[in-house]
Amino acid sequence: MDSKRRVLVAGAAAVCLALAVAPAVVSPFLVQFLINLFMLAAMAESWNIIGGFTGYASFGIAGFFGVGAYTTGVLLTAGHWPYPLALPAGGVFAMLLAALIGIAVLRLKGQYFAIATLGVTETMREVVYNLEITGGGSGLNLPMVQSPLPFFYLMFAVLLLSIAVNRRIATSRFGYGLIAIREDEDAASAMGIPTARYKTVAFALSGGLAGLVGGVFAYWITFVDPTEIFKVSWTLRTIIMAVFGGAGTVLGPVLGAAVLASIFEGLSAELVNFAELGSGIIIVVVVLFMPRGLFETVRRGELSFRHLLRQLDEYRA
Repeated sequence: MDSKRRVLVAGAAAVCLALAVAPAVVSPFLVQFLINLFMLAAMAESWNIIGGFTGYASFGIAGFFGVGAYTTGVLLTAGHWPYPLALPAGGVFAMLLAALIGIAVLRLKGQYFAIATLGVTETMREVVYNLEITGGGSGLNLPMVQSPLPFFYLMFAVLLLSIAVNRRIATSRFGYGLIAIREDEDAASAMGIPTARYKTVAFALSGGLAGLVGGVFAYWITFVDPTEIFKVSWTLRTIIMAVFGGAGTVLGPVLGAAVLASIFEGLSAELVNFAELGSGIIIVVVVLFMPRGLFETVRRGELSFRHLLRQLDEYRA
């Protein structure tokens, strides 16, 4: 292991240790903020598999997030399953459902695929809305846990799992195949890459991780309803954070979630009406000045005013 890699590993270990002991030294408000940050970062990492590495802009991440939440909730309430079994079952069910849906929708490309995945989310919401076992439009009440600490560590664990999966993909033959699909799917198919299978596996992994996040989120807030859990804003926020940080990189979505969640929290606390406008300004700045995302811009040492202006000139050209 070279010195640079050792420094990175040591830094990552230090950050994980600091986050692990954070609940003992920070305020309850900050603990809640960190749980929310872990959730958004894990969602961004899950979308990154299909949207970043594979290049398919899925708008269905909220659907699998909601499926995981409701599956876990139903198993807890109606099935009386213990939570350590209900949570992974929710993730597995979301993954299997994503695989089945992926077989159909991944035949589409571009805006047609995006619209189809958005329609999948709306369909899932309507199905849940009309099922008695899910509570229908009235929602589903879950058992209450007084302390937020279990959810802090559970959401942190799901985030670490999401990062590990992305890391494994980035350094594997499977990951290289996904990148080839992103760059030129026809050429990748001509090279012998089983594009249909690779895309379906990527879509399933993305849905499964989102389902795990939803399962933790549902138990954390103790109440889920179809209108809230299947909101399109979950998907939009996830995509924005992944693209801002750097789609197709391992740590870019985490960086994007950390920066944007902090900015949004600050804007919401101080200037509630300016929060949405501020998020829109950030998106425009990223598209114009940092098309590869914040992570790659910082890693390459390109975070300078002169370079950002050069990016703007290239964009105009």
